[in-house]
Amino acid sequence: MIILHDCKTTLKSHVTIKLERRQSMLLQKRCPNPRAKAKPNRRRVCLWITLLACSVMPVMAQEAKTDKSTNAKPSQWTPEVMIKYKRLLGTSMSPDGKWVAYTVSEPLMDGEKSEYRTHIFLASADGKTDFQFTQGDKSCTNPKWSPDGKWLAFTSSRGGDKNNIWLIRASGGEAEKLTDAKSGVNDFLWSPDGKRIAYTMNDPLTEQEEKNNKEKRDEIVVDENFKFSHLYVIPVEKNEKGERPAKRLTKGDFHVGSFDWSPDGKSIIFHHQATPRVNDWPTAMISLVPSDSGAVKPFFTKTVASDPRFSPDGQWVAFEHDGGDTRWTQRSEIYVMSINGGAPRKLGETFDHQANILGWSADGKEIFYSEIDRTSPRIFAMPFSGGKPRAITTPTILSKDTNESRGIFGGASFSQDTKMLAVVHQTPEQLPQVVASPTLKFAPVKITSVNRDFPNLPMGRTEVIKWKSKDGREIEGLVTYPPNFTTTRKYPLLLNIHGGPAGVFIENYTAASSIYPLQAFTAAGYVILRPNPRGSGGYGVEFRRANINDWGFGDYDDDMAGVDLLIEKGVAHPDSLGVMGWSYGGYMTSFIITRTKRFKAASVGAGVTNLMSFTGTADIPGFLPDYFLGQPWDDLATYQKHSAMFNVKGVSTPTLILHGEKDLRVPLSQGQEFYNALKQQGCPVQMVVYPRTPHGPQEPKFILDIGNRLLDWFEQYIRGKNGGKKTS
Repeated sequence: MIILHDCKTTLKSHVTIKLERRQSMLLQKRCPNPRAKAKPNRRRVCLWITLLACSVMPVMAQEAKTDKSTNAKPSQWTPEVMIKYKRLLGTSMSPDGKWVAYTVSEPLMDGEKSEYRTHIFLASADGKTDFQFTQGDKSCTNPKWSPDGKWLAFTSSRGGDKNNIWLIRASGGEAEKLTDAKSGVNDFLWSPDGKRIAYTMNDPLTEQEEKNNKEKRDEIVVDENFKFSHLYVIPVEKNEKGERPAKRLTKGDFHVGSFDWSPDGKSIIFHHQATPRVNDWPTAMISLVPSDSGAVKPFFTKTVASDPRFSPDGQWVAFEHDGGDTRWTQRSEIYVMSINGGAPRKLGETFDHQANILGWSADGKEIFYSEIDRTSPRIFAMPFSGGKPRAITTPTILSKDTNESRGIFGGASFSQDTKMLAVVHQTPEQLPQVVASPTLKFAPVKITSVNRDFPNLPMGRTEVIKWKSKDGREIEGLVTYPPNFTTTRKYPLLLNIHGGPAGVFIENYTAASSIYPLQAFTAAGYVILRPNPRGSGGYGVEFRRANINDWGFGDYDDDMAGVDLLIEKGVAHPDSLGVMGWSYGGYMTSFIITRTKRFKAASVGAGVTNLMSFTGTADIPGFLPDYFLGQPWDDLATYQKHSAMFNVKGVSTPTLILHGEKDLRVPLSQGQEFYNALKQQGCPVQMVVYPRTPHGPQEPKFILDIGNRLLDWFEQYIRGKNGGKKTS
């Protein structure tokens, strides 16, 4: 990593960590049956917050309190302890509902390694059997059952450096490579009869392009020569020549996203957008293509439409549509439309208007979807005939050794008859585990024991609190207390701000490894406040749009009111406050310290500090004009008013700036601008740049470094430890 401090650039040996690309298992989508497709990264708000879930999933920091000479067990949470946490990523239930395939990612940090390796596990739905199914040095991901339940297909880069589809018998044995995708398989789906598999792959380099690369004639023309994702189909059985010839179904200047087979296997419906650029999500529409090749036929051309799913009888298609609202804060409603055309029909209202379709019930009477309900992601069923949705998952006590009666759910999958459900459940104090339950009446049974060797250390409890902001708006947030919290003393408080701004803090397990080490902070004696201010997801459209043209002001009042509440209740010490956040959370942190000096230390993670230059350099140039109702050249004063860089004069709060070298979402220059501005004014500041890192840290050693570095920074400037000078 590169550390900028005291006007010097110091190169340190970097530490690496293998972070799962999709870290929040709760926000992942899985399909209800072997034909349903697990969605890729989506457009609109999700594209902005994809990697900001790191501010939702905590870790631990500080040196482990262990006797290394005797290998004694740790006595409290630290980053070193928590980085060993294994991530449970999602489920795939067998067609008969008797087995669940799930994936677990484990950090590898020995020697030169700093990565996560993922493997597939199998658990019986009755909870009696649970074992690792795949082995090897390469990750095995995205398991999907064949319709007859005899095979599992998965993706892996075994034998090369690109992901391909592999087949293995459900009863075990050697895996066989199915595809030879030159640029790697993006996603895949079994045909209903199990004889073929459809998959998407980006266009590979041409021979001329490969030659140009070798000869250093590889200049790049911006926004030209895109590598589009297209649909292919490959047979499962070999032909008489012992081959499996893949057939390309789509071609042209469009980028294929999610897709689904028709029940008769004759057609594939898919959504696509104009280019692979993140900013082009508003162009998404839906088309059909015959599965044996043929012309692409438009199905629904009103943008934004995505994630189509055939009904079991093949007569209807369910999909997500914004109703013509192409703003980043848009709605995502569930629509259905006849396969023969006609007018689409919007189904019932969902709480947050951000439904993520999972698939249909086997009888075609309901459409399953996931959505965040305030601080709890849940699984719901929407009636096809109209009416209100019903909640499938409900907060449930899952073990006798906890008093927790709440829970959050994600990574759902269903049996072929959709009578059984597998889903990942967790609470702030309870490890994520897969549970199985009847779909109609939720009665979960824990069927996995992931992280069975994880330390059982004292944990600070987490509770949901509410307060009134300056204008009377009700705000909700999460507070995590030290393990031995007492009302007889006041504690240093860390304000942790989520990304987005349409991100949301949820009630997930607070000892999971992440860049913000909640339980390590609480073990060191800090109280953590994680507010969901106006603009957050999970609270409905009006709330999500309440920060339009108001970044850094209404949301600032919401955050400060939460801090004030904890001070008034005698929980937090007013002279021992810190603030931190990533992405939009980094934006808020940088802006907060231009407005107040009440915080003794701050950390800006991949933060937007200059709205003008951000709009001109980020991969989502249309994002801020949606929030600020115009371009910076049309309203310069507004962009300056809401930018930390144009209000930075006089800032004196000691600030730790953390940024990824390869960040396209919030370019590195945003951190550099703020670093230089603070440095020029003599403000205590340090900037750390993480090589190879995009918008969120992906290597375990970097995650570990960030956790320790954050704790050290706050200990130094809030408590005056580590040789630092307390600033209060």
